[in-house]
Amino acid sequence: MFTGIVEKVGQVLELRREGHVLGLTVKAPFAGELALGESVAVEGVCTTVTKKDDVSFSVQLQGETIKRTSLGSLKYGQFVNLERAVTPSTRLGGHFVEGHIDCCVPLRSFHREGDDMVLRFTLPPEYMKYAVEKGYIAVNGISLTIAYVSPDISLHIIPATFENTTLKYLKVGDQINIETDILGKYVVNALRK
Repeated sequence: MFTGIVEKVGQVLELRREGHVLGLTVKAPFAGELALGESVAVEGVCTTVTKKDDVSFSVQLQGETIKRTSLGSLKYGQFVNLERAVTPSTRLGGHFVEGHIDCCVPLRSFHREGDDMVLRFTLPPEYMKYAVEKGYIAVNGISLTIAYVSPDISLHIIPATFENTTLKYLKVGDQINIETDILGKYVVNALRK
């Protein structure tokens, strides 16, 4: 479980084939503090630490992760959002984020409106029922509030979030990892029954 509050920005050191999985190594300021088996969200994707040293950690990506997320297309030197899993004493500053990506969609537009950056994308129809105005959504692991649903999803990004995450590197057309709000999923599922 994560909060969607990006802890650090890391950098991809390697993406390599390891049998039936891809191995990903990321340079991270907190790498030396990690334990093997610990969960780390990389661009919002829950991963498990398989190797580590004082400057980097490695994880393995299965076929489902590669199919549903942007991690399989990462490049050497690319920056990635990082967040360690919450603990019982962690403040929950964002919202409940599982690190289980629903879909990967292209960024439709990203422009400045006053002090805000406005990010827009379209969700596949099967995920629109979880998107509500002023509700939560995670984009590349960042907990964000939905400003409008009409029919695109519009998010207003404050300067601090823009500057301290990988959002500042996004370009129109880039694939972004989307996790809709878990509470919304439970509500919709309960009402369906």
